[in-house]
Amino acid sequence: MTATLLEASPASVQIAPTVHRLPNGLTIIAEQMPIEAVNLNLWLNVGSAVETDAINGMAHFLEHMVFKGTQRLQSGEFERRIEARGAVTNAATSQDYTHYYITTAPKDFAALAPLQIDVVVNPSIPDAAFERERQVVLEEIRRSQDNPRRRTFQHATEVGFERLPYYRQVLGPATVIEQLAPQQMRDFHAQWYQPSAMTAAVVGNLPVDELIDIVATSFEQVGAGATPTATTVPTPRAPFTAEIPFPEVVRRDVTDPTLQQARLIMLWRVPGLNQLAETYALDILAAVLGRGRTARLFRDLREERGLVTSIAASNVSYQQQGLFYISAQLPEANLAEVEQAIAAHIAASQTDLITEFELARVRTRTANHFVFGNETPSDRAGLYGYYYSLLGDLAPALHYPTYIRNLEREAVQAAAQRYLSPSAYGVVTIRPEAPTP
Repeated sequence: MTATLLEASPASVQIAPTVHRLPNGLTIIAEQMPIEAVNLNLWLNVGSAVETDAINGMAHFLEHMVFKGTQRLQSGEFERRIEARGAVTNAATSQDYTHYYITTAPKDFAALAPLQIDVVVNPSIPDAAFERERQVVLEEIRRSQDNPRRRTFQHATEVGFERLPYYRQVLGPATVIEQLAPQQMRDFHAQWYQPSAMTAAVVGNLPVDELIDIVATSFEQVGAGATPTATTVPTPRAPFTAEIPFPEVVRRDVTDPTLQQARLIMLWRVPGLNQLAETYALDILAAVLGRGRTARLFRDLREERGLVTSIAASNVSYQQQGLFYISAQLPEANLAEVEQAIAAHIAASQTDLITEFELARVRTRTANHFVFGNETPSDRAGLYGYYYSLLGDLAPALHYPTYIRNLEREAVQAAAQRYLSPSAYGVVTIRPEAPTP
């Protein structure tokens, strides 16, 4: 067993998680926090990106089936025992990860942790429950297709990624979900859900040694404490090759009669989490351009010119690649003018430095959000699990405000010059009605 204490920089909120690795390959990240709760967050580096098109949606479907019982727990028993003690549980699946969590009172953690670990490690995936849950997932897919924001984002990712698996829907298409079999899911679980592929982040008001011991003992109790062998080590993720920047403007025009106003999305292919240092300057630029009411795009296109109803920018970082993403809601008649205006702002970011005031605003906002976002055990466990699961490193989680504080205006300009072309990008326009011929 190994344990390492990591401390955040003095300039940021004081957090000091301990990283502990067990012989079975499980990584435990533990921290005592003087709040009367304990959050256990189990992270796996598995999401829709590891699927093939033939099983697209399997990771999310499995998230549902994890709660349908084990050899020790009947279907529904886990939730009943969790709720009986006033604890809460939930889960989420994305392109790059799946995670499951419980939040309990400290006095109940030793009793409830083995239940959480059992359902994740040992789901029975019974045939009858699989068929029932298939209908639940299909209904979730139907609801997502009725959501304009999700439809818009899906159009954008399909333009942004031609080869990388991030073009896939996390929920999967209904035609695939309808064909999946229980044994396929059992095989998928056996392939990916091993302790050596998990990160257990546990934060709350118990001593660190006790938190680690409860998690380690819980894995042993449910039969997942053995040292991994060749047959229990999960298959490594296949390496991906990043997609090249757009060589020109690539367009997708869509009609959506359910909308009241048009949508405009402009995007650029940029580095992802595997090139994390390259993303910080783009994070700053996204904030300067389109985050908050004082951002450049908001002031220019909404407040001064009245061309859009809303506009925002973000730097979306998946594990293997990212998208610099600008989205606007606007009258259809303004689509061309707003696209030109956004391209002009991108061009300006390459020739002119952002102001010291803008940089100071982003630095202050980042530092405050870091503090505000680390006030509870669930906040911190989620932060630790996310970064360690995807990067195998907690330093980015602990020192993000420091990285932002140390970047200068010239670095932001250089990132814009390197990654954001005002004449080569992806663009999705969604109109409420088909354009007049």
